[in-house]
Amino acid sequence: MMGPKSIVGLAGALIVVLVTLSSVYIIPETHRGVLLRFGELIETDISAGLHFKVPVIDQVREFDIRLLTTDLPSRQYLTIEKKPLDVDSYIAWKIRNVDQFYRATGGDEYRASELLLSRVDNGLRDEFGVRTMVEVVSGQRDELMHTLRDRVNETSLKEFGIEVVDIRVKAIEFPGQVSQNVYRRMATEREKLAQEFRSRGRELAEGIRADADRQRTVILAEAFAKAEEMRGEGDAQAAQIYADAYGSNSEFYSFYRSLEAYQNTFANEDDIMVIDTDSDFLKFLKDPQGNR
Repeated sequence: MMGPKSIVGLAGALIVVLVTLSSVYIIPETHRGVLLRFGELIETDISAGLHFKVPVIDQVREFDIRLLTTDLPSRQYLTIEKKPLDVDSYIAWKIRNVDQFYRATGGDEYRASELLLSRVDNGLRDEFGVRTMVEVVSGQRDELMHTLRDRVNETSLKEFGIEVVDIRVKAIEFPGQVSQNVYRRMATEREKLAQEFRSRGRELAEGIRADADRQRTVILAEAFAKAEEMRGEGDAQAAQIYADAYGSNSEFYSFYRSLEAYQNTFANEDDIMVIDTDSDFLKFLKDPQGNR
């Protein structure tokens, strides 16, 4: 059974352990801290590692110095043409100066986000207001974001100890009625362009068709002229052959021409011809020599 002295000794040891534990604190590698005594800031930007404090009267606050992101609620901005656009964006930021961050925001990350969002909101409103819809949707979006980031970062470092690493637009959309009007206008423009292409295609097709018809006419004319030329040459050669044949043997030539006449005359079985038997046409039928 433990005596009074043992109990007192054990209690004293326990108190010493509790006091020692409450005097030690550890800052993680990803955080930085500040030390408060009776709510008054006495030490700032405490680095990672093992540190000591006065129990009970000292309080430690830790802040994450890693990259943080904050979404900006969807807001509507007007372009230089007074066209409304619904914009979703976000901010990537980190605490650069712990002392200044704590003094400006009381160490409240939500408060810091609200301050940043207010400045980004005003900056987006200004940047959209001096650009056209086409520029903010595609052409100059990156330039707009870089300009805004540099401007907000300059003031947030001085005022809050916060570095703005990036500002990005996630989506840009047209409000309901405006979206429908834009889509209708885009459809009209596309249809107009399609009509121009169709008209240009029909014009080109007509040109190709006319050129093909012209070439066809020229080719047929040249072919007909060549055929007539060849037919003329053939007729001349045939006449010459006939003349030569008649000159060498007039009786055979006369007989041959009569055979051709018989063949052409009696080509069909139903053909009927009534002529005198003394006609010259039948002289070779009566006498192979052609005598009467």
